[in-house]
Order: sequence, then structure tokens, then C-alpha cells
Amino acid sequence: MSDSYCWGIFREEAHSPGRESDDSEILRLTAKGLEAKGFQVDLKTPDELSGAADDLPRGVFLMCERTEALQALRALEAEGVLHVNTPAGVLNTYRDRMIAQFAESGVPFIASRLVATAGERVEVREPVWVKRSDVHNTQAGDVVYAADEAAAARALAGMAARGMSRAVVQPHVDGDLIKFYGIGPGSPNGEPPWFRWFYHKEQALRKFPFDERALARLVRRAAAALGLEIYGGDCIVTPSGGLVLIDLNAWPSFALFREEAASAISAYLAVRFGRGRR
Repeated sequence: MSDSYCWGIFREEAHSPGRESDDSEILRLTAKGLEAKGFQVDLKTPDELSGAADDLPRGVFLMCERTEALQALRALEAEGVLHVNTPAGVLNTYRDRMIAQFAESGVPFIASRLVATAGERVEVREPVWVKRSDVHNTQAGDVVYAADEAAAARALAGMAARGMSRAVVQPHVDGDLIKFYGIGPGSPNGEPPWFRWFYHKEQALRKFPFDERALARLVRRAAAALGLEIYGGDCIVTPSGGLVLIDLNAWPSFALFREEAASAISAYLAVRFGRGRR
């Protein structure tokens, strides 16, 4: 195992709907940043993880999400290879696991019901979002707005027809939708060392005032609960200025801050993999 050798793993194309180039570019730029710091980097697809490696890497930085790829990387973990994010952290972003992790850690999160997609009536008295219970949005039908119980039943039936046995039902929350990015576990002042947020563009924006430091603290706490070091997600700012966390993902595309984020990630990884300085 060389101290300067590491792997970067691309996200599965099926998990990057409309974001294939953005996802691959942030990984490539991170690799370039690491190479400038003296690392040797091999970039791989998840399909290239099968089989034994001739030379184990010092560390792996990964965007893949499917269980098959994560299981292969867990075998490398057992050999002492460092991972960012860890396979366990990525698995914790599966919605059914995320709900349980946040509940156990006391992280405020949108009210979420884990339901069967078939065989039971799911009562809906207000508009809701019906979401697949494992990975995040990969295609039409994975995340569906349902204005009433009939619409929710149709969304669940569609998921059942695709072989999904469970789904998550969450209430629709009125407010401004914010997207955020973060790198690192946090700093003594309670904020992540690198953190950016922005308004989602496809909305009637009202710009309700809110505490940006409170957003950073909430996000840091949520990421720590899942074991994530590089992450992104979504939050609603309510008319009263409240913050409702609705999603947290492992290693997003960082599209609006790509150059800045790649520099910050490569510096962070150099420290994590033992060749950089804080």
C-alpha cells in the first residue's frame, strides 16, 4: 500500500439523472487537486471494483451509491484502506436508514412515514411527497408530489410495479427551498469548515429570513449523525423562519461551486489520507 496512491470512484450513471457531467467533473477536478499535492490517482467506475486489486490504495474517495459497489469497498476497508465518504455513511443516506439514524441521534428532520407500497391503505389528509425508501431520485416516479390520497395511492402503486416494497411519505412544507453543500465534520465554532447554500431556482421565491448559522449547525449535526464528510442536501425555510431538513446526500455535484469545492475537497482529502496539513 503506497501512501501516495488513491482511487476515485464515479457515481453510477443511473444515479445521476441529468447530472452525469456535473458528477464526473467534480470527481475529476478533485483528482487533479490531489495529484498537484503529490498523490497518484486512479479514477474508476463502480463496475471496475470487482476482483482483487494488485496494489491497494491508501485512500478511496467515492461517489458511488449502489450496495454492490459499497460492499466491494467495505472489503478494502477491512484491509485498512481509508474511505471518504465511508461505505457505511453512504448507506446511511438511504431514506429508510436515514430516518432511523436521525431519530436515534435526535436530529430534527421532516416527519416521515415508512409505508408498504402495496397491501395497505396509506391515509393522506394533506399534500405529501411519496419517495422511494432507499436511494435518492434516479428517474421519474422516484419522488412524487401527491395532492391527495388518490394521488398518493397511484404513486405507491407505481413504485410497487417497479419492485419496491416500501416508500417514505413526507408532508409538503410551505416555504423557500434551499440547497446546501458541505465539506468536513465541523469546526470549534459549530460550523462546517466549508459550507455554501443557495435557493433552488425552480420556485416562487419569497426569501423568508432565517439564521444562516443555525442552518450550518443543523446540517453539520445531520451529516455527523450519518457519518458523512462530503455532503449536500435540501432544507425548507418556513414563513416563520424555521428550518425543516428534508434530505441529505453523500457527495453531490457541487455544480454552482465546482472549482472552489474541488480545491477544498482535495485539501481535505490530503489531510485525511495523511499527506496534507491542516
